[in-house]
Amino acid sequence: MIKDIITPNKSLFAAGVHTELRAQINKSRGVTIISGNLTGNTSSEVSGISARVYKNGVYGFSSMAECSEEAAKAVLKAATDNAVFMDSRVNKGTKMFPAVNGGYIDRYVCTNTPEQKRYIEFAKEVDNYIASKYPDLKGRRVAVRADSMEKLLATSDGKDGYTSIPRSYVYVIMTGETNDGTPIELFKPFGGFGTFDNVFTTPDKLYPEIDEMYEKIRAKQEGVYPEAGVKTCILSGDLAGMLAHEAVGHTVEADLVLGGSVAAHNLGKEVASPIVSMVDFAHTFNGEKVPLPVYVDDEGVEAIDAPLITNGILPGYMNNRETAERFGMAPTGNARAYSFSDEPLIRMRNTAILPGTSKLEDMIASIDDGYYFVDTNNGQADTTGEFMFGICMGYEIKNGKLGRALLDTTISGVAFEMLKTVDMLSDTMSWASSGFCGKKQPMPVGLGGPAVKCKVTIGGR
Repeated sequence: MIKDIITPNKSLFAAGVHTELRAQINKSRGVTIISGNLTGNTSSEVSGISARVYKNGVYGFSSMAECSEEAAKAVLKAATDNAVFMDSRVNKGTKMFPAVNGGYIDRYVCTNTPEQKRYIEFAKEVDNYIASKYPDLKGRRVAVRADSMEKLLATSDGKDGYTSIPRSYVYVIMTGETNDGTPIELFKPFGGFGTFDNVFTTPDKLYPEIDEMYEKIRAKQEGVYPEAGVKTCILSGDLAGMLAHEAVGHTVEADLVLGGSVAAHNLGKEVASPIVSMVDFAHTFNGEKVPLPVYVDDEGVEAIDAPLITNGILPGYMNNRETAERFGMAPTGNARAYSFSDEPLIRMRNTAILPGTSKLEDMIASIDDGYYFVDTNNGQADTTGEFMFGICMGYEIKNGKLGRALLDTTISGVAFEMLKTVDMLSDTMSWASSGFCGKKQPMPVGLGGPAVKCKVTIGGR
């Protein structure tokens, strides 16, 4: 744990300004094995301290790669001096944003990591299992990753806190080929929130899902390309989560709204079917912890859920304290910094479409000619809401039944138009948190959703 070098320095905070003082440690471990060969073996730890001061509409920021009392005093003085200097030159004269509730939040979760050999041995066991049971594969890759963000925060106006977010994953990639020799590939992450030994006990617990993964690639060997054009489809919960994050979530981050995103002109308007609701969850959904719980952000705001779409209507944005004041909204605890040397940006936490009432089998039965898209290997979107996702696993739907597996394709559309075509949502929820969001700084995020029946444009072959 980080030694508390923060709280004793609160007495040095300048009057009449908002101050944040943060100490942080980021840890990362990684092992990669490609077809039996150890090709990656990394371990890193980055720590330091930073201060940010807000005065009359401008920020002063300073950081130092050292966690000590002396560093805390140095960055605090430098950030305050920077804010005073910027204010004297810019002279914005913006009033202080409204106060938020103070207090202390302690949500520290152990971030201790095993010895590096533990990761290597685990990866080798998984790789050996795949190699011995499925020798017909053309290639295989096993990657073990564990990372954590540990933060100690003190503010002049807001919550102080000690928080941590550890997560651990094993990524498996299988490579095969179709009957005519075309390469095919499948990717699957295993894991979630927690330290490595907490998430993974023995490799054999992964084997049933690895077997299912192999069966998918076998089906894909005889797969077909989908027909290009606009089709009625079902997107799996994983794809719904990516849609929520990439194609909608970024458009409703208030800083990107100020930059001209499509959401700037849609506040209070219909942007989806009335059965669609979407929320950026802080830490809890249906009484259970979401994949990456956030309890307090790096501005000292206690994290609360941020509704993004409510029964088809866009009710608000994700805000930091400054944009919340500008838009007349409440701050939601979305200001997050990845490293000690980063300033907080408006970031998503656990963005998800809410489940509906339909059964997946009924959704499939309602389609005469369409597709069920299951797995994705990449995706991108822009602030217009236009998106394109790569599909690496899916199936035909013919006369209400699943048919042949699909070869790789793409789907695309404009989120706020595509969401208006949604007419069924499954009653199940799928969550994922294995990747990073890349908005200026990397950031671990969670995303989720139910299966979604809608119309999308398919790229075909």
